[in-house]
This record gives sequence, structure tokens and C-alpha cells, in this order.
Amino acid sequence: MSKLVILNLGRGSLQNGFHFVTVVLQSESNFKTSQFQGSLPAAPNILDLYRRWQLLYDLIYSARSISIGLRQQEFIDEDIKIDESDITHVSDAEFDEVCKKLQKSLNNWLDYQDFRPIELQLRTKLSKSDEIRFIIQTEDSYLRKLPWHIWRFFEDYRLAEVALSPIEFESENQVVNSALRVRILAILGDSRGIDTDADKKFLENLSSDTETVFLVEPKRSELDEQLWDKQGWDILFFAGHSSSKADGETGFIHINPTERLAIGQLRNALKKAIERGLQLAIFNSCDGLGLAQQLDDLHIPQMIVMREPVPDKVAQEFLKRFLRGFADGKSFYLAVREAREQLQGLESEFPGASWLPVICQNPALASPTWKELREKTKGDAPKEPPQGGERSQSASSLWEHRQPKLNFKTVLMISFIVTSLLMGVRWLGMLQAWELQAFDHFMRARLQEKQDSRLLIVTVSEDDLKLKEQQQGKGSLSNIALARLLEKLAPLQPRAIGLDIYRDEPLQPKQASLATRLKTDDKFFAICKVSDRTKNHPGTPPPQEVPPERQGFSDVVPDSDGIVRRHLLAMQPADPTSPCTARYALNAQLAFHYLEKEGIYPKYTPRGDLQLGKVVLKRLQSHMGGYQQVDTGGYQILLNYRSNLGSPLEIAPTVTLTDVLRGKVNPEQVKDRIVLIGTTAPSFRDYSLTPYITEQGFSQEIPGVILQAQMVSQIISAVKDGRPLLLILPVWGEVLWIWGWSFVGGAIAWRYQSGRHLILAGGGAIGVLYILCLILFCSGIWVPLVPSALVLVVTGGTVAVYFTSQHSQRQLISTT
Repeated sequence: MSKLVILNLGRGSLQNGFHFVTVVLQSESNFKTSQFQGSLPAAPNILDLYRRWQLLYDLIYSARSISIGLRQQEFIDEDIKIDESDITHVSDAEFDEVCKKLQKSLNNWLDYQDFRPIELQLRTKLSKSDEIRFIIQTEDSYLRKLPWHIWRFFEDYRLAEVALSPIEFESENQVVNSALRVRILAILGDSRGIDTDADKKFLENLSSDTETVFLVEPKRSELDEQLWDKQGWDILFFAGHSSSKADGETGFIHINPTERLAIGQLRNALKKAIERGLQLAIFNSCDGLGLAQQLDDLHIPQMIVMREPVPDKVAQEFLKRFLRGFADGKSFYLAVREAREQLQGLESEFPGASWLPVICQNPALASPTWKELREKTKGDAPKEPPQGGERSQSASSLWEHRQPKLNFKTVLMISFIVTSLLMGVRWLGMLQAWELQAFDHFMRARLQEKQDSRLLIVTVSEDDLKLKEQQQGKGSLSNIALARLLEKLAPLQPRAIGLDIYRDEPLQPKQASLATRLKTDDKFFAICKVSDRTKNHPGTPPPQEVPPERQGFSDVVPDSDGIVRRHLLAMQPADPTSPCTARYALNAQLAFHYLEKEGIYPKYTPRGDLQLGKVVLKRLQSHMGGYQQVDTGGYQILLNYRSNLGSPLEIAPTVTLTDVLRGKVNPEQVKDRIVLIGTTAPSFRDYSLTPYITEQGFSQEIPGVILQAQMVSQIISAVKDGRPLLLILPVWGEVLWIWGWSFVGGAIAWRYQSGRHLILAGGGAIGVLYILCLILFCSGIWVPLVPSALVLVVTGGTVAVYFTSQHSQRQLISTT
């Protein structure tokens, strides 16, 4: 089975490390895809070893250049200074030793603890019998020069071969060329000191199904003209002298003794050749990574280049072995690997030969086989006329009267117009109220869930206000009652305590122990309220004794109908004079503290989304889902209520303040739990509307402490239990979803002409739409129901009217 592995090293370097390494594994038969992430540390020692390896390589071949032709005129790197006295001191043994050290260092680096799980996943999912295209994406010139094939992974997977790719790529629209054979444009450039005739003889005798055009030391105009050939080329081959700049960004080919060209000087011609079907470029010449870098920008499917200066004989042997294997039916990657490995037999005379060839691949395109290059499709053959001859004009006219001239394109066009108009109406917010009602309906239609036992809610009811501990204070919870409550809870070892009651009552000097507890107890969190100038609300400060890191705001974001459907996690107060400066909500602070005890810490992704463990809390943006005209300031997500017995009130176990003060609470309900303290007394009016309804048909209200518990539970359940967060499709996804249902409505009207069948089919489609929307909502995806139903009906009606008018016109014409 053929597999594709793409290792994206990102923008890092060997000096600074690679903090975000991504590997994508894809089966090229069924497109099943897996993705893994990790990191790699800095490894400047590998860079030093590579430079040492390159220096010794250059010294060895500099010493042998009198007897060995190199396909590069000036092959010594400008950054490497060679002392002539060193040439006599270089030995093959020293070179071999550096090769071993480089191989060991590379393998040790790739065995890093944060990269090891990636390799383990690959080895788990890959078979030794898989043919594997292993593509490494990087923009670092030194990483591109490293001999990646010496990684022990490739020793174990004998059918895998490595290739290089830029991080950014795209596919080029190609037209299959019209030739019936494999067309090769062979450029034999400046041949001083090398034997390009050997390449020419081999290509002439390669195969009977090839057509090779040779350009021997051509002028630039001749080369340019051939690249523009209208028949197109399958393979571009170059043999001769070439070189790259030290930065690896620019390469040059010497097309004749007096002309040296960069790829950019042939850009237009090469781009046209790629558009006309060029699949492969082979630069059988020295130091070709600079050439590959420039050709990557033109989106050529694949290339073969040499990393370093290459001896003439090595280049010739590689060409013969690769093309023979490729033409005999081996896959492109396997043919390259076998030809490269066979160069090891020449390394007594040419050290490092098997490290030179490398593939450069566009990941957006598959590698062709030789058979695919040879057996091209020249286009669809003209269709044969129908058997039985052509119909008479009168019969054709009668048939036209019976069938309306309504086709697929017409339905597609009508559905597109209707969808565009409705998306404009939706953008203006005219459907928002209906879509939010649909949201509420789906919220109520879901299956019931168990209570979240990780929470305990301590309520202050009207009866609790009559306790003696409550008589010497004001508000719903006196300082004495709070002190007693915290003293009772402390021995029971809760993981966190959240006070959802404003504390504007100053502490008395005799209440020093309570002040100390509020200052030092890192489990205790309190609320405050941000000032709101638009509502003339001055805000409410937090308790003075609680430090800022244990403060959380209580603000929520109800919709225009007063119902809370969104969860405000974080915000930056707009008023600099606000008495509450907390960045995160009380519920978020409690959830973070709970999860931190299990080694899960909040962080932000590169896109600015909040992440807890493996869960990313996608931020609600403007014009997303049913929210088209709403303020999405701060960090908001959708609130996925948990209901038990059909009510959001039963989110978690609940006890009263009296129960705790009188010791009537089961210790197991408190230990390692989040304890939320808040009032449920109607006299304090701390209530919010929810999507749920009462038996009388009104929106159900829940106390603020219950709402905070819903939000805490949403965060923790998503991270610990995998409970889905409510997500919204991106704009393009919603457009496609709505357009798809618009087309369904048009297709139904096109197919069913009678009113009864049309109504039944349309009603069935709306039923299917509703069921799909409900299933997806229960799975955590809120897809548009109202817009989709509207476009289905409107498009279907429009097509039906169009059908009726066309039919009436034909009847009128036939009667006249």
C-alpha cells in the first residue's frame, strides 16, 4: 500500500530549535489521514558536523579534481576557506569518521523525547511492506542539505524514500500533452572537463516509447524556444556544469561555455512548460538545491538534484540506474532510492556518492509512474450518434414541447442566486431571532445528562437568611456566616471554593482570622462586576482581602431577548476606572484551578484560541452562525447547557447554607470538588433566563450560582470527559451547507412536477434537514436550520414557477 508522510518542521532552525513540528500521515488509496505534533530541540552540533563534512568533501574532491571530472566549475562554497596545506592531510578514514558522527548526531536529535512519540505513531501505523513517500517541509537551507536518508527510520522501512519540499506550495493546473510517448527535453550544457556524451548515448537508447530532443550547448534563445513547445514535455533533463549560491536560494546552469542562467531567466518558458504537462526535472549536475528552490516557486511536480558537487561518473551511473528502474515499472520514489543506494559501490573511489541525489517534491501532486507518462489521455473521443438514425424535425419538436428546457446549470444558477440573496438578508441580522429560537429548540431536544459530581453548590435561600449567623450583617451572606462556612468546608478538603456573592461589607478588626483566610487560601475565589457605562452601572469591587489572581468577574452576555446562550470567559474592561479589573470570569478561574491540579494549564494557540489540554475553545466571532448582529467582544464561546430531568437547575448536587453550618453535608460531596456558594433567594433577584421553558411556557430562570456552575461544568467536562463544545462552521462551510440545501430544493422541483409529489418530497427533505441539524447539534456542531429550510423552499418554488411558465409558453405556441 502506498503511504504519504509529510514532516513539517515549520520556521525553526538548528540554532534555535523547532517548537512546532507536525507530521501528517495519509493513505494514498483511501485518503485516510492522521496528524501528530511534537517538537525538536536546537542542535548546533549537527550544523557544525555538516560544515565539517562539507569541508572534507570539498577538500577530497579538490585533491582529486585533476583526474575526476566534477559537474561544477566553481564548486567550493564561498564561506569555506581551504588551506592548500590541508589537502594532503585529508584521508578517506577521516571523512568516514565524520560521516558516522553526523549520522549518530542526526539520529540522537530525532530521538528527542518530544519527537519520539511521532516516530512511534508512524511505526505503529506503517507497515514494512508500504511504499512510503516521506516529504520533509522546511525553508532552512542547511536542513535541506542534511542527508535525511541516514535516519534509522529509513533503514527499517526499505520501501521509503525521503524528499524535500517548501512549507508553502500549491498545485499548477496542467494540461496533458498530446504526445503518445514520453517526451524528454535533454539539455547538454557546458561540458568542459566532463563527458556529457555518455548521458546522451544512454538517453538515445533508453526506450522505444521515448521521444528525446537534445540541445547541445544551446544558446538561451534556443532553449527558451524549446521550452515553449506546444506539444509539451514530460521530463526536463540537464547535464553539465551548475552551481548554487551559499544561501541555497539561487542556482545557475551553464548552458554553454559563455552563458550562465538562473532559473528566473527562464521563468516564463518554464511556467508554460509546467502548464503543458512537465512532470519531472532532473538536474544531473553539481549543487542543485538552489535550482530546486527556484523551481519550487513555479510549482513543478517533482525534481531530482544533487546536494553537493557530483563527480561525472557518479552522475552518469545514477542516471542510468534510476531511468532503467523507473522505465521498468518501479515507482518514482523506489527507483530513486535503489539508484541512490547502488552508488555506495562507487564510494571507494568517490566518497559520499550515495548521499548526493535527493528528490524535491510538490506535496500537492502525486508522483507519476512511467506508464502514466507514456499512456496519456488525449481527451474524450467524439460521441457516436444514437442508433436508429436521427429523429425527424416534427418528432423532435413534439418532444421539446413535452420536456421543459430546464437543466442542471439552470437549477444551479437559481440556487446560487437564492442563496446569495438569503445570505445577504442573514448578514443584516433579519433571521437572527428565528435562528436563536431554533438553537433553543435543539438545546431542549437533547438527551438528559447526569449531574456533574465534581461540583457542589451551596445555596443561600430565604430560610438561610433567618440564621443567627446572618443577623449581624447585611446582604445575602454576612461576614460571620462566611467565616463559619469556610471553617466548616476547610477540613473537608475541597479543591476550589467560588463565592458568587458580592462582598461589599467591610471586615471588622475582630474578624482578622477571616481576613487572613481570604488573603492566604489559594483555593478561595471571589467575584466582582465590571463597570458598564452604557447601562450606567458603576461596577462592584471584589473583597479587598482577595488578591487579583483569585478574582473573577460575574458578567454574562444575554441576548436581546434576555436569554443567556453565550459563555463569556475573558475580557479586558473597557473602562480604566472600573473597580473590577479581573481578566477572567469566576467560572473560568475555578475551572483553571481545578485542571491545574491535574497538570492541565491554559494556553493560547498561534491563532489566539484558548487551549486546555487537547481541547481548543473556539472563539465566537462576529457574523458566525445565527449570531449576525451581536457584540462578540471579549472571549466568548457558546454555552452548552447540561440538563437533568429536563431542567438546567439540576446541574450538580446542592446543599443549603444551613446544611453546611449544622454539619449535615456528606464529606465525600466536598472532598476534591469545586464548591460554589451563591444565593437562590428570590428577594435578591440574581436570576438569568435560559433556553429552557417552564410548564407554563415561559423561559426558565436559573440563579446566578447555577449559571456559574453550568459554565464551570462546560469547561471541565470538555477537557476531562470529551463532552462536545458547541462549534459553528466557518463562513464558507455555512455557505456551502445552505447552498447545498438550496440545490436540493431546486432538484426536487425539477424532478417532481405534480403538486402533491412536490410537497411530499419537499416535506421529506425538510424532515431530513431537521434530523441532520439535530444530530449535528447533539454532536457539538450548530449548523443553520432556518436559512437552509428557507432556501430549500424558495429555490424549489422558484424552479417550480419557472417550470410552469415554460410549460405554459410551449402550450401556447403549440395551439397557435
